[in-house]
Amino acid sequence: MATVLSVSGSPSATSRTAGLLRRLDATLAADGHTVVPLDVRTLPADALLGAALGHPAIVRATELFAAADGLVIGTPVYKAAYSGLLKTLLDLLPQYALAGKTVLPLATGGSTAHVLAIDYALRPVLSAMGAAHIVPGWFVLDRHITLGADGAVALDPAAAEPLGRVVAQFSAALDTQETLRDRSTPAFR
Repeated sequence: MATVLSVSGSPSATSRTAGLLRRLDATLAADGHTVVPLDVRTLPADALLGAALGHPAIVRATELFAAADGLVIGTPVYKAAYSGLLKTLLDLLPQYALAGKTVLPLATGGSTAHVLAIDYALRPVLSAMGAAHIVPGWFVLDRHITLGADGAVALDPAAAEPLGRVVAQFSAALDTQETLRDRSTPAFR
């Protein structure tokens, strides 16, 4: 199965975005995928802001992107765009770091006024970085995500059902991508 890098662009330690991603990670793992979480906020600020491409943490993050077959990119929406923290990391990656990859963009926010941030802010960047396939993204209202004291994440049914369909579509796209890649190997020629 595919390796999925699950990237949280939230700067908050008690992030609904990260909580939502970790819940989706479990779903993707249950589908047989290997999921690697990456919380951008755990990378050293001096390395991110100083564009220290040789810093071991930045090198490792770049390697995680390169090794992934697919990515789930999650971000809170601030001022109608994805987080500056996520932008800082994406700016440090090679120009075509997403080439050949399937990507699921997700966003969280306090108002439906931010729903278009996925298509007008995040999707163009992912496309410019060479993503092979960007499945339809999804926006989840903050009030539909509840974080328990034990770290458990509960989703309002209004958000859980459509989000489940989007994640299933992403998982199916990963399976299709893997099948196509297998057919292109010499054994299938």
